[in-house]
Amino acid sequence: MSITGAESSGASEQRRRTVLVGVTPDPSEAVLHAAARLATDLGAGLVCGCADVSEYVADLDPDGTPRVEPLDPDLVEDEERSSRLAADLRHRVRTVLHQFSGDLRVQLLAGDPASALNRLAHDVDADYLVVGARHGGLRAAMSEFFGGSIAVQLVHRQTRPVLVVPDSPVVDGGPLPWETHG
Repeated sequence: MSITGAESSGASEQRRRTVLVGVTPDPSEAVLHAAARLATDLGAGLVCGCADVSEYVADLDPDGTPRVEPLDPDLVEDEERSSRLAADLRHRVRTVLHQFSGDLRVQLLAGDPASALNRLAHDVDADYLVVGARHGGLRAAMSEFFGGSIAVQLVHRQTRPVLVVPDSPVVDGGPLPWETHG
């Protein structure tokens, strides 16, 4: 007997597996490649989500579509800017993942990255979330201290597995990122 996830009535249609990867506007090649490898191994689609922290989800429309507003009330919602950001991000992701042959979707999100990725993981029914470990240096350590690690927040808020990919691994015996100056 094989377990396929289909209904026991013999339905042949299965739920499409999905790997969600959190990316930045300048996505890490290591994180994208790890997520693509996982998606390929699982026969899953890959969704790349990037949160714009200058915006927030103000409300949800009746159909569940988020209504996004800028954090700065003096700024008006600029759809042209959002379109440029989305196109640039799609280009960067596709450049890095030019050999990935599975389904690939890139989506801009609004607000806190951990919350935005959490919502998107629920919306796409992700099997796994993939995120990068923070970059080294004092500035990154201070940012994590005040804002918290996205990976840690996701690990504690998710019911699905979260894979944290080291972007710049430390060689055994080498200084940890927060121990270096810069």
